[in-house]
Amino acid sequence: MSSIIADQKIKKILPLILATAIFMMMLDSMILNTSLPAIAADLNESPLNMQNAIISYVLTVALLMPISGFMADRFGTKKVFIAALILFAIGSLFCSISQSLTQLVISRVVQGVGGSMMTPVGRLTLIKTFPRNEVVNAMNYAIVPALIGPILGPLVGGYLVDYLSWHWIFLINLPIAFIGVILSLIYMPDYHSESSGFDIKGFLIFAAGTFILSISLELLGNSVQTTPLLFGLFLGFLLLYFYYRHAKKREEPIFPLNLFQVRTFRIGILGNLATRLGISAIPLLLPLMIQIGYGRSAVTSGWIVAPMAITAMLGKSVVMKILNQIGYRKTLITNTLIIGLLICSLAIPSIESSIYWHIPIIGVLGFFNSIQFTSMNSIAIADLRPYHTSSGNSLLSVNQQMAVGFGVAFGLVVLKIFEGDVSLIQNEIHNAFRYTFLVIGGLTMLSAMVFRRLHIRDGNNLKSQKT
Repeated sequence: MSSIIADQKIKKILPLILATAIFMMMLDSMILNTSLPAIAADLNESPLNMQNAIISYVLTVALLMPISGFMADRFGTKKVFIAALILFAIGSLFCSISQSLTQLVISRVVQGVGGSMMTPVGRLTLIKTFPRNEVVNAMNYAIVPALIGPILGPLVGGYLVDYLSWHWIFLINLPIAFIGVILSLIYMPDYHSESSGFDIKGFLIFAAGTFILSISLELLGNSVQTTPLLFGLFLGFLLLYFYYRHAKKREEPIFPLNLFQVRTFRIGILGNLATRLGISAIPLLLPLMIQIGYGRSAVTSGWIVAPMAITAMLGKSVVMKILNQIGYRKTLITNTLIIGLLICSLAIPSIESSIYWHIPIIGVLGFFNSIQFTSMNSIAIADLRPYHTSSGNSLLSVNQQMAVGFGVAFGLVVLKIFEGDVSLIQNEIHNAFRYTFLVIGGLTMLSAMVFRRLHIRDGNNLKSQKT
């Protein structure tokens, strides 16, 4: 009886532990998005050239996430998760004392090492603890408290930047990490799995391909020369092809190719990449537009962006009811089109319009974003076999991080292109932001085509959740 009570208590606390990690990461990212103009001014950099502070983090996370499943299987989910929390906190401390962009980028890399383990290992622990028909609700419960991070992030970041110093925005992570470590020591299960060894060759090939593709996007944003860009893209995709050849021969690669024989996983991965490519730039572009285009303070941009997270919590509360009623296919197709239209509508208010016209748009966008992310993530894992859980979970997390990095880079590249066309934007940078929203909104609507490949019954094995 006591073991049953203990198991029930772990099931109640475990989503909270995962929420602590997600909360910290989301708070950190949203604070940074709001604070970039102030950081750029202090470091004598252009706000549009500060993407390295974001991309260095997401690239580190994407590169190291492939080993998160192996690390958890080999050393135990509890030890790896706690170590990740501590590393993220150390990186945050280094960020707070950075005196140059180079130091900030290095500190963000340290953060990324911890971040690469936190979410995937926490999610893996949750998947192994809960029965399959309870996983989505458990993840939902974990994400709802974590959504407070995006609410507080823009507001706290704005006030700290305007009234104190941007250096303080990273110190908030330290007490949160401390709470996460204490809860993990007491309540987190320590799962191990048998493994024949880590595929170091496959990891190096995959990591090199991922790294070169990311650097190529960086070249696209900072260089007018197309030769290095095309060479980088060619080399990156060539390395991923080599990984494909390698994985076909190896008995236990880091990402088994038969993962992609699971149709729902394949569509979930592709849909995540295509849809997030457009969505991921918005949390960065909107605060930049408010502060650069409209000349408003960081606090004002924080108050305008915060409703996105509030309505996202409402979306989490109804997503399973929607999925149970109309299914994953109709939900994802319709929802993706709506998100694309909402992003395009951010281009409607002119420089003469009230800045607060963006609030209802961003609020509705947060609601549908929440439905989108929960639906995409849950359909991707719907049909995975237990022995594919670790590798499939890691690849899904890598894919999400790469999509965020690509989305940020793509959004800033489009913005810089329009910024350079003075005649088109009539020498008004606000118009460059408006055209950028139209481009990435249209791209998001096109990504709805990916979900047409879902069957009407896909996800039925997840519909037994209590809502």
